[in-house]
Amino acid sequence: MLLAFDTATAQVTVAVHDGADVLAEQVSEQVMKHGEHLAPLISAVLAEAGATMADLTGVAVGVGPGPFTGLRVGLVTARTLGMALDVPVHGVCTLDVLAAEAVASGAVVGEFLVATDARRKEVYVASYTAEGARLSGPSVVRPAEAASSRPVVGEGAVLYPSDFPHAVGPARPSAGWLARLVLSGMIEPLDPEPLYLRRPDAVAAAAPKQPR
Repeated sequence: MLLAFDTATAQVTVAVHDGADVLAEQVSEQVMKHGEHLAPLISAVLAEAGATMADLTGVAVGVGPGPFTGLRVGLVTARTLGMALDVPVHGVCTLDVLAAEAVASGAVVGEFLVATDARRKEVYVASYTAEGARLSGPSVVRPAEAASSRPVVGEGAVLYPSDFPHAVGPARPSAGWLARLVLSGMIEPLDPEPLYLRRPDAVAAAAPKQPR
């Protein structure tokens, strides 16, 4: 049984997959509450699926790109669970999850982009084939630098319609699709390490200079 979650965007998404299908999936009702919502959502989906931590055979986690704080919550949790339960932890690029759902749902035809909110009036963006294979990226850029008339999946297209006029769903990643992607064998899982693409906002202060 695979537990999957992603904290790379404003909302937390968690799901449980039994190898045949998604048994339970939930999304946080509030945004920017990763630390407060992840553990309760994990408990909730396990209860809904009639499972316990002891039933888990693996953990799948979105590795971003995304803001430092949210990613840290998800990846630390995934690595801790993997170590405590002695199960593998599979990392997946969050943009690849959005691409996979868009292709499977028929939301895109031909090559397309995935763009998510990077804040600071920037987007995380990557390009994909019609089948959902990543062609380039991910990178962090101003929306105007990635402007395209192709279909664009993700919240970035919703936030910047003048640069991405052909917005299609989904807007945010689904943990259910994260689990499906890992179990499909169509991708090579990544190490559970964060894709920040830029330095965190909070950095340690420089040590004071010693008097001569």
